[in-house]
Amino acid sequence: MLDKNRIRLMTKMAKYEKSQAAEDLKISSYYKKDYASLNTLITAIWVTVGYALLAGLIIISNIDALMKNLTIAKFIIVVSIAVGIYIVLLVVYCVYAGSFYKSKHNRAKQRVKRYYRSLSRLGKMYVKEKK
Repeated sequence: MLDKNRIRLMTKMAKYEKSQAAEDLKISSYYKKDYASLNTLITAIWVTVGYALLAGLIIISNIDALMKNLTIAKFIIVVSIAVGIYIVLLVVYCVYAGSFYKSKHNRAKQRVKRYYRSLSRLGKMYVKEKK
């Protein structure tokens, strides 16, 4: 016999399985701190690569103007400003990435818990029907 509640539950579970289950199970297999740290490290690496590429492009495009009036003092000032901007940018990105990935892990963990709870409810419905 068809049970509307069971069909609704199965439909909701199938929709979740198709859309988010694989990613959520992968995310929730990590501890929250490990997941956030790993992804923050990856973000830091990509920020470093992007900043190095951008700095390289700026240096290459303005090499003539930089070399005309370059002294040791100006060079040290320019490099210290570039390093300072890099450090500020890296800290901001890492702090944001850490909080973003912690909340992403929390949301995935909650969805997985809800999914397992639904599986349990579905199993109980089948057992109840067989009796």
